[in-house]
Amino acid sequence: MEGNTAWVLASAALVLFMTPGLAFFYGGMVRSKNVLGMLMQNFFSMGLVSVLWAVFVFSIAFGGTGKFLGDLNLVGLKTLGDVKSVIPAYAGKYALVVPPLAFVAFQLMFAIITPALITGVMTDRMKFRAWVVFLGAWLVFVYAPIAHWVFAPVGWLFKLGALDFAGGTVVHINAGIAALAVILVLGRRRGWPDETMPLHSLPLTLLGTGMLWFGWFGFNAGSALAANGLAAQAFLNTNNAAAAAMLGWLVVERLKGGHATTLGAASGAVAGLVAITPCAGYVGGLSPIIIGFVAGAVCFMAIQLKFRFGYDDALDVIGVHLVGGIVGSLLLGLFAEKAVNPDFGAKRLFFGGGLELLGYQAVAVLATMVWSGGISFVLAKVISATIGLRCNDEEEIVGLDLSQHAETAYSFGELGSMGRTG
Repeated sequence: MEGNTAWVLASAALVLFMTPGLAFFYGGMVRSKNVLGMLMQNFFSMGLVSVLWAVFVFSIAFGGTGKFLGDLNLVGLKTLGDVKSVIPAYAGKYALVVPPLAFVAFQLMFAIITPALITGVMTDRMKFRAWVVFLGAWLVFVYAPIAHWVFAPVGWLFKLGALDFAGGTVVHINAGIAALAVILVLGRRRGWPDETMPLHSLPLTLLGTGMLWFGWFGFNAGSALAANGLAAQAFLNTNNAAAAAMLGWLVVERLKGGHATTLGAASGAVAGLVAITPCAGYVGGLSPIIIGFVAGAVCFMAIQLKFRFGYDDALDVIGVHLVGGIVGSLLLGLFAEKAVNPDFGAKRLFFGGGLELLGYQAVAVLATMVWSGGISFVLAKVISATIGLRCNDEEEIVGLDLSQHAETAYSFGELGSMGRTG
């Protein structure tokens, strides 16, 4: 158990590292007057979610044995510090091979980064206090139920037979459809799409991409919950899918626009990481490369839809996370191999099976979109009607850094041309 525990705790730390990575990835793509606002939305998730998780949200996500929601028997993480304690949903053949608190810590990091993904559509215009309320409510009413449905062995989607190794539905589709719901209430940025809104720091975005890629090894390989061959398979799948997706994105970008861009390389890699997340522990061989390449190409085309349909997906959360999550979750129904994961895997269409798993995957995708999209829309509407969701015109013009946090990210204006004052 000691080796498994060490790996899961290290993986939890890697997943936490992804949240500042996401902050940098997003932060580099906004205008300089809004970069601290973006960083703060992401970093704040680490604070509020951690506290709520320990107090009661872990209990409703993973406690009890109900099909649709946990109970309150694990409020305050009581009894889980006992070395002999167990989580009721994880019994029999599903028994954990790590201490319950290691599992609590690992799942916490997923709960932190999932709502943080939504912040990519809030850029330049959402009130910080509105984000605070939305974040807490969304964790309780959206994330916890869907995590229970998919990840807990007693959840209805788990029992149905839908597979999600590390969060294609729970994390990426969940956050992506929530982002679309928020956009419908929040509206477009001032001046979009007519006004040019240049990215202020592509190097920052590339740094964030590297941090995400690095942390994603904990995200996917850590989901094996053991230091074993399955973790190694998930680790390699994660890397190869990201690499192939980068190539897929750049090929289509080059054919369509005439250039392969650094932003395209970063976005493509993330698209591949998203798509392989549900598949990481169920596929092998060249499958992750195929899945990644397809995801990179499809996600590039998906981000063009915002101009056609007029929704302001500022940092392409919908195009990358929603679409990438759907692509990965459905392709799993084609590429899953029983040989890779004998306990939970399934031999499907391309490996001598049928379409049954693809049907289960489609149900999981649809259920996640309906619940998350509907509840997220209601939450955004209620917040908009009460404390207000969006900054006023003056606050948007000044920028979120000053209007929401009374700070600025950069203070070079007072320096002379040689970097000296006076």
